[in-house]
Amino acid sequence: MNTVSSQAEKIKEISGVNPLKCMKCGKCSASCPAFDEMDIKPHQFVSYVQNENIEALVQSKSLWKCLSCFACVERCPRDVKPGKLIDAARQLVIRQRGQNYLTADEIPELLDEELPQQLLVSAFRRYRR
Repeated sequence: MNTVSSQAEKIKEISGVNPLKCMKCGKCSASCPAFDEMDIKPHQFVSYVQNENIEALVQSKSLWKCLSCFACVERCPRDVKPGKLIDAARQLVIRQRGQNYLTADEIPELLDEELPQQLLVSAFRRYRR
């Protein structure tokens, strides 16, 4: 099992994002269509990576409720790209399972009935390889 510090570094490496550039303006969260469904909002997600609170991230429902629409990426004035951090955290979880991808059969286990279909399509597109 990776240490918390190395998990945070892995998320930064996979995403290509520097979370220290975040100025906590909240524009990413304000533009998020899944905001009401998330327990950790996009701007908070950045802080969790900065503070290396990775266990809370991988246990959060936000990890799988993010639509990967990247509205947060578009709105960020500092090019922090919270959606890419969320995406990288998902990949970290998948890799810890010993895989590099999700199969179509695994995706329904991660979803609930109230989630938008866009999430299913986005998750399959990103993790089917």
